Amino acid sequence: MVTNVTSLTRSGLADFLVQRVTAVIIALYAICVFGFFLANPDMSHGELKGYFGSTSMKLFSTVTVLATVAHAWIGMWTIGTDYIRQHYFGEHATTFRLFYQCGYLLVLFLYTSWALPLFWGL
Repeated sequence: MVTNVTSLTRSGLADFLVQRVTAVIIALYAICVFGFFLANPDMSHGELKGYFGSTSMKLFSTVTVLATVAHAWIGMWTIGTDYIRQHYFGEHATTFRLFYQCGYLLVLFLYTSWALPLFWGL
């Protein structure tokens, strides 16, 4: 069996399942936050801070950030391997794909290192 070192899970089925599970987590988080805003139209800053400051929301937010990163990694990896190929880029395809992957890895790292302290107040 041939595997690609840059794949998150090294299995197409596992990548497919991770994409679906992380999409559900992101959707549930969006519904939860949107529902809170709908249920509290006249909310104060203190209520909002209390909602996002609760341990359960901090954990849910952390799980959602990590789910978003995993979802994005698999999606961007798929785009890179599907479209940055020798057919389009010639002999430099591997170099372009490496820069592409390093670029979005940096973006995902920055996203995570920015988002987590927002929830945990680090």
